[in-house]
Amino acid sequence: MNQVARIFGGELWHALRNLMPILLVVGGFQLFILRQAPDDLATILLGLGIVVIGIATFLQGLELGVFPIGKNLANDFARKGSIAWLTLFGFCLGTATVIAEPALIAVAEQAESISEGRIQSLTLRLLVAFSVGFVVALGVIRIALGHSIVWYMVIGYTLVVSITFFAPAEIVGLAYDSGGVTTNIVTVPLIAALGMGLASSIRGRSTLTDGFGLVALAVMVPMITVQLYGILVYSGGGEAGFEASPEALAGADIDEVPATVTGMLGDLFRMLGDVLPIIAVVLIFQYLVLRKPVAHLHKVVFGFVMVILGLYAFVVGLKLGLFPVGAGMAEQLIERDVVFFIYLFAFLIGWATTMAEPALIAVGKKAAEAARGKLDGATIRNLVALGVAIGITIGVHRLISGGSMHYYIIGGYSLVLLLTLLAPKYIVALAFDLGGVTTSEVTVPLITALGIGLATRIEGRDPLIDGFGLIAFASIFPIVTVMLYAITVEFIIRRRARAAGSPE
Repeated sequence: MNQVARIFGGELWHALRNLMPILLVVGGFQLFILRQAPDDLATILLGLGIVVIGIATFLQGLELGVFPIGKNLANDFARKGSIAWLTLFGFCLGTATVIAEPALIAVAEQAESISEGRIQSLTLRLLVAFSVGFVVALGVIRIALGHSIVWYMVIGYTLVVSITFFAPAEIVGLAYDSGGVTTNIVTVPLIAALGMGLASSIRGRSTLTDGFGLVALAVMVPMITVQLYGILVYSGGGEAGFEASPEALAGADIDEVPATVTGMLGDLFRMLGDVLPIIAVVLIFQYLVLRKPVAHLHKVVFGFVMVILGLYAFVVGLKLGLFPVGAGMAEQLIERDVVFFIYLFAFLIGWATTMAEPALIAVGKKAAEAARGKLDGATIRNLVALGVAIGITIGVHRLISGGSMHYYIIGGYSLVLLLTLLAPKYIVALAFDLGGVTTSEVTVPLITALGIGLATRIEGRDPLIDGFGLIAFASIFPIVTVMLYAITVEFIIRRRARAAGSPE
C-alpha cells in the first residue's frame, strides 16, 4: 500500500510539473500583455488542481489496466497463431475506440452546422471509425509479416497529398483535422500497447521499429476517406463558401463549464460511453475467442476504473480551469489586433498544452523504454511540443495571411516524406505515432477555438474553409522535429566515429 501511495505521489508531482508551462504561459499573458486578472481566479485554480489529480490517476490506471491487457491480448493472439482473429480484433478495437470519440463527435457536429448540413455528422463519424478499424487491422498484419513502416507511410501520404490536389477547399482542413482527432487519451495507449505487445511476442521483431506505427496509420487513412467524401459531397456544385451565421457557429464553441451536478454527471457518463465499447471488444475476444480469463482481473478492473475517473477529473478540471481562460485570451488577443501577440500566444500555448498531454506522457515513457538509451522521455516530449508550437504558429499565419490550405498541407507532408526516406529506420514509426498523440483532450479544444475564432473575426475568411486545419499543422510538425533530431544525432555519431577512426 505504501509503495502504491509513493508511486501515486510521484505521478502527482510529475503531473503538476507538466502543467506548469500552461500556468506560466497563461499567467504571463494575463499579467504582462493583457494586464488583467482572469475572472473567477479561484475556480480556475481549483480546476487546474483537479487536472493534476486527474492526470496522475489516469496514468496510474494505464499502468495497472490498459497497458497490461493490451500487451497480454497481443501475446495470446500471437501464441494462438491466428492472423485472421488478430486482424479482426484490430478492426473491432480500432472501430470501437473511435466511434464514440468525443473530439471526433465535436468536430463532426461543427462541420455539419457550419456546412449547413451538406456534411452529415453521423456519416463523417462512421467513415472515420471504419477507416481506423481497417487501418489498425492493416497495421497488425504489417507487424505480423515484418513489413517496414517506411513504405506504408511513403505510399500512404503520397496518396493523401495527391487527393488533396482534387479535394474541394471546404473539406481539406476538416479531413486533416478528422485524422488528427481519432487518437484520444484512452485509445492511443491501448493501440500502442497492442502494437508493442505484438512486436515483443514475435521473434525477430523490434518493439521500437515494429511495435510503433499503429497510431500513425490510424491518423493517415481517415484523411483519405474524408477527402473522398468531400469530393463526392461537393461534386454537385453550389456555393463553395458562405458566411456562417452566429447560430451555426454556436456549435463550434468549446464545451461550457459544467456548472451543475447534472452537467458533471453527464460528463462522467460520456467518459463511460467512450470507454465501454473498448471494454466490450476486449472482453468478447478474451472470453469468446481466446477462451481464457483475464490475468489479474481485479488489478485490470481497478486500472480501468482509475482511467475513467482520472479522465473524468481531467476533463472537468480543464473545463473549470483552462478552457474558459484560454478561449477568453484568444478572443482578447484577436480584438486587440496585434498580430505578433497572436503568433506568440499560438506558439507558446501549443508548446505548453502539448507538454501536459497525458497520452504523450504515457507513450513517451514507453517509447523511452523501447529505445534503450537512444531517446529519453523528456527529450521526446520537448521535441513533440516544439513541433506542435511551430505547426500551430504556421497554421495561424496561413489563416491570417489567407494562404491556400492545399499548398501548406502539400508542402508540409512533402517535407515529411523526404525526411522519412532520410531518417534512421528506428525513429520513423515512433515519429509518426508521436504526430498522432499530440491532438488529444488538452490541445484540440483550444486549437479549434483559436482557429474558428480567427476565421470568424478576420474579414474575408470562411469558417469552414479557414477555421479548420490547425489540428493538421499540430500533427505534421512534431513528425518533422522528431525526425530532424534523429537525423542530426545520427550524423553527429557517424562524424565522431569517423574522427575517432582517422589517423592522427
